[in-house]
Amino acid sequence: MTKLQRLYAEQGQSPWLDNLTRPYLRDGTLARLVGSGVRGVTANPTIFAKAIEASDAYDDQFAALTAAGRSAPDAYWDLVVDDIIEALGVLRGTFDADGGTDGFVSIEVAPELARDTEATVAAARDLHERIALPNLFVKIPATPEGVPAIQTMIGEGRSINITLIFSLARYDEVIEAHLSGLETLAGRGGNLAAVHSVASFFVSRVDTEVDRRLEMLAPAGNRAVEEVLALRSRAAVAQARLAYRLFRERFAGERWERLAAHGAHVQRPLWASTSTKNPQLPDTLYVDSLIGPDTVNTLPEATITAFEDHGTIARTIDAGIDDAVDVMDRLAAVGVDMNDVGLALENKGVAGFHESFAHVLSALNSKARQLAQR
Repeated sequence: MTKLQRLYAEQGQSPWLDNLTRPYLRDGTLARLVGSGVRGVTANPTIFAKAIEASDAYDDQFAALTAAGRSAPDAYWDLVVDDIIEALGVLRGTFDADGGTDGFVSIEVAPELARDTEATVAAARDLHERIALPNLFVKIPATPEGVPAIQTMIGEGRSINITLIFSLARYDEVIEAHLSGLETLAGRGGNLAAVHSVASFFVSRVDTEVDRRLEMLAPAGNRAVEEVLALRSRAAVAQARLAYRLFRERFAGERWERLAAHGAHVQRPLWASTSTKNPQLPDTLYVDSLIGPDTVNTLPEATITAFEDHGTIARTIDAGIDDAVDVMDRLAAVGVDMNDVGLALENKGVAGFHESFAHVLSALNSKARQLAQR
């Protein structure tokens, strides 16, 4: 067995691939990764922008679409939807074999909708209807405007992936939206067993932002420099472990048991942004430290390779909870506000996805003009 296969078989954690490109679909790379233990796929506007701009695999279809009168934005969605549908086919066997636990592929609503609840609902609904396959996840960002859209989508019985979660406070809101949506669906007589969801809690970006703030605080003399800098690269794992504790608390008790009796599934935490950004840290830090049942870890290829080579398989997600609480307390004591960290990263995440989306549309518009001049 590969380590990815063991991760699921021994620890109940599902490894997913955080990438999707047309060459991977055409040359069998995705199928081989699924055969080696990958159990789902995530993608986002930045991933698709890189895929479309870095490969000529999309050129013929794009030329045909523009020749038929499709605008560059419409052509973009045609390209992306076709890739998603093909990937859904590759993962469908996993979905069917596991009764819907895994085998999902995610497509994200347009990033410019992140601050518009009604537009997000309409776009998510449209994507679910356009790609009417049971192992599709539509990704909705966990912005203040996105949270009500989460509740609406779950209430309609649609499976979703909630993305860009950076704080415990926002994660609690996401869980509440999920539970309330399930209650709405149950009240309508809907099929709760057909609804699946993951909550994508971002990890490494938290350490990047917190460490930046700690390094700014240290020279200011708020505390001894050593005390401040000793907290570097500890926030992300500590916060993720507390998120898992919150997951266990919220998906238990009478309220949850009533929903589970109607066939409801837990909304699994998905650890995202798990490649190590700081080269001084172990390259499998955010995999090895966050292993546990009812979780997902979505990994870029380089992290998969590193984990297969020297990763450690052991339950670690709920280890050192007291230490995690202590880290959060110490961060607050030296002046790092984790809710503010979460809001800053949320804004950066939305802006980054929007920039990638705008960039690829600009490139496609330029390509369309070049084709028209031929």
